[in-house]
Amino acid sequence: MAIRTLISIEGRSKIDKTSRILCMAFLVFLLVAVGTVACKKAEEGVSEEENVALKESIIEFEGNVGVAVGKYIFIAEARGFDLVVQGSLESGDVSMLVGKEIRGEGEFTPERPSILGINTIEVKDESGNWMNVFTRSEDIVISDYLDLKARDKFPVLEKLTYDKKNDWENKEIARVFGKLEGEEGNYKISVLDEKGKEVGKIIVDNFTDFGIYYVKKLRLFDKFWFYVDIKDTVDWNVRRRTREMFHADVLSAGLF
Repeated sequence: MAIRTLISIEGRSKIDKTSRILCMAFLVFLLVAVGTVACKKAEEGVSEEENVALKESIIEFEGNVGVAVGKYIFIAEARGFDLVVQGSLESGDVSMLVGKEIRGEGEFTPERPSILGINTIEVKDESGNWMNVFTRSEDIVISDYLDLKARDKFPVLEKLTYDKKNDWENKEIARVFGKLEGEEGNYKISVLDEKGKEVGKIIVDNFTDFGIYYVKKLRLFDKFWFYVDIKDTVDWNVRRRTREMFHADVLSAGLF
């Protein structure tokens, strides 16, 4: 009788142990399954957020092209944006778009809030039909672009006079107020003081695409700020006679 009781107890112990193992295995499986579902939902949530963000960053534009230089396009209707074309049009370059009515889509990014990277461009022909002339297939790359933060780093050259070269020779970049004179290949900036009097001239060697683009955008204004890369000082004998102070490349322009 005692032997049968012992066997019975041992049997129940084995059954209880097996039951506990099965319960533990089921709990582990349940936790893994719940975790997998939660991760999947989280991934789907992130994907949906990314899709919404992408859609919100796409901006449609339509208007007449006023300025087109290099990869930069300006249309007054796209207020606050400089449109950037990365790549080639199906025929010609962006200058062929000046004066034409265009429409399309561009992509906005918080890192460059004033830039709209163009995804597509359509041009309206003489019959009023729209024709696609550009579809972007490259990442946006703009090496000469200067945003407001970058322009703030340009010191103002104040109280300039042609006979004090130390005012500019210890600087690499600067901002000057004046007006553009001359013609292509022979441009000069007439630098003006607070009273509008000329204090000297700067010989323009080159414009970046972004620089000439902004100069053309400001064509309705006679005087504005020039952001320049300072180069060689003009020889004293020439400087004394012509008041030409130094050579420079124009990187940008603006009303402030």
